[in-house]
Amino acid sequence: MMMSPRSVLGTAALSGALLAAPLATAQEQANPGGVVLGNGEANWIIVEDVKLAEEQRPYTEQRITNQASAVRRGDGTTLTFSEVHIDGDGWLVMHPFIDGKPNGDYVAGYTHIKSGTNKDVAITLNPTPESGAMYIVMLHSDSNADGVFDFVFVDDTNVEDRAVFEGNRMIAHAIAVP
Repeated sequence: MMMSPRSVLGTAALSGALLAAPLATAQEQANPGGVVLGNGEANWIIVEDVKLAEEQRPYTEQRITNQASAVRRGDGTTLTFSEVHIDGDGWLVMHPFIDGKPNGDYVAGYTHIKSGTNKDVAITLNPTPESGAMYIVMLHSDSNADGVFDFVFVDDTNVEDRAVFEGNRMIAHAIAVP
């Protein structure tokens, strides 16, 4: 898979944050760069009891790039997180591991979450992953409060609806699909 320079930078930023992070638990995971993954005081994702739906769900996805439109259809599957808490409206987002490394340039699924505690948060992954496939689940803020997931790069590593941090702690976990 060929990646653009921005993809390499985005991947490097997320990879650095997840250096040698095999499987997430509620415990924090750190890297030499100082970014820590895990739950914070005001934001968290419960990952210990993620449930995988047995049935697949059809999905349609439209991407618009440089005034060109592409539609993709297929089958996806749903993961459910028992509890997600975010300080301000935002998004629960999943990024895949590609070639054994987390890749923050690709979004496998996302769902809108309201400020506060959200129970039984379902997110559909497209396409359906194999059991054991690795993903990063993380929070992104709804920076412009428009209810649209703005995954548009504003610099080499950040998108408009930015990842949620508490200090140097990114509210994120590496998880394996059950």
